Amino acid sequence: MSKPKINTLGELKKTEYQPIKIQQELSKNLRYKLKNGLKSFDGLIGYDNTVIPDVERAILSGHNINLLGLRGQAKTRLARQMTYLLDEWVPIIAGSEINDDPLSPISNESEELISKYGDKTPIEWLHRDDRFFEKLATPDVTVADLIGDVDPIKATNLKLSYADEKVIHFGMIPRAHRCIFVLNELPDLQSRIQVALFSILEEKEIQIRGFKLRLPIEPQIIFTANPEDYTNRGSIVTPLKDRIGSQILTHYPHSIEIAKAITHQEVKIDENNISKIYVPELAKDILEQIGFEARKSNFVDSKSGVSARMSITAFENLLSTAERRILITGEKNTSVRMADFLGIIPSINGKIELVYEGEQEGAEQISYHLISEACKTIFPTYFPEIKKLEKKENKGPYDKLLGWFFSDNELFLEDTLSNSSYKDTLEMIPDIKNIIKKHQPDCPKEDIHFMMEFLLWGLEANKKLNKYRTLEGFQFKDSLGSYISGL
Repeated sequence: MSKPKINTLGELKKTEYQPIKIQQELSKNLRYKLKNGLKSFDGLIGYDNTVIPDVERAILSGHNINLLGLRGQAKTRLARQMTYLLDEWVPIIAGSEINDDPLSPISNESEELISKYGDKTPIEWLHRDDRFFEKLATPDVTVADLIGDVDPIKATNLKLSYADEKVIHFGMIPRAHRCIFVLNELPDLQSRIQVALFSILEEKEIQIRGFKLRLPIEPQIIFTANPEDYTNRGSIVTPLKDRIGSQILTHYPHSIEIAKAITHQEVKIDENNISKIYVPELAKDILEQIGFEARKSNFVDSKSGVSARMSITAFENLLSTAERRILITGEKNTSVRMADFLGIIPSINGKIELVYEGEQEGAEQISYHLISEACKTIFPTYFPEIKKLEKKENKGPYDKLLGWFFSDNELFLEDTLSNSSYKDTLEMIPDIKNIIKKHQPDCPKEDIHFMMEFLLWGLEANKKLNKYRTLEGFQFKDSLGSYISGL
């Protein structure tokens, strides 16, 4: 829809336009979408049957909303998506600081303008993209920032009393009149500042410095909060919580498939690299499983959470590791390898908060451990499970392969091996091809060597082999032989 060509109050009065509150506007457009089978929110994967229905109910009820959840759960994105439930264009009085509706102004300045010019009062049109305001709550935020304050310079220049509305400098919330206002990390806001929001949520009006001035503003307020902040940095005062209509809990992906879809949607990569680097589906599964392992690990602070951004940045680093190898070897293309997962450790380190035991182990060691645990969890999906207690007389599916390592053989995979050398090195292990063929007969041809390497990592995760990291690559040995050699 193009911008309306109505420029005066008189022209607007001749149309069917009627002023409505922003809450009514949101619910009106949401009802239209629901009735016509249209999606109310796009790009929020995994929330279709959980969070989004709760948000839709809150909008239909005309509530202010508090989105409560750990970091990396798309709380801010969800709030920003609400702009698509607004009318594309709305009229405002030209020059109004607080987006006054021409047919329902709330400021004295706009009323005086209409009184002076009547139907010739100029109007402007505000696009819905400009009706979104966002503020991060930090301890230094003041009432003046959010609500407003008397501006002594204005008062001096205009030679007006401090009690005159014209000397007020409006804060962010009055400027968000008829708009969506998002206040992120609400518990970080000082309690005395939170108290200043009471009248806005309950009476829909602001009061500045105790003056008689009252402005019945109508913003749609969305708060976001992290449960961890309640104890670590601050809290939401009880009367404020009581005035928030709906508190909605967000969550992390419930399955690897959902997590993969989110990562695929959000990852930022060069399209040229995609054509050069092949990523096996199993590699994507392992990448997402690392996040699931981190969220249940005893070394990671569960209250802090593990952001979905970890998988996104890890995937970008995984591709960059493979790209670096192409640049070094001079080859035209390559496939992601298990060894490339070492390149995602910097992405993991910055996204997890460790408990005391984890700090003692070290961030890098914990990241490496999470990769190993992800392999161990996924391993039984592709190959026979390795049980802790096995009878010696029973033949195992890996005996021939493990026997080769037990015979004092070892395998070394350099990080920068060429494609042909990488494949030849893996194929020299006896029975490894047969194991893949027997247990993964439908494995795509281009995934076979990644599957071979994954098999070795899985055996190491189940303590059947030992894996050592050197400066150049990974070395695989048999676990028992290495133990005896150590003695």
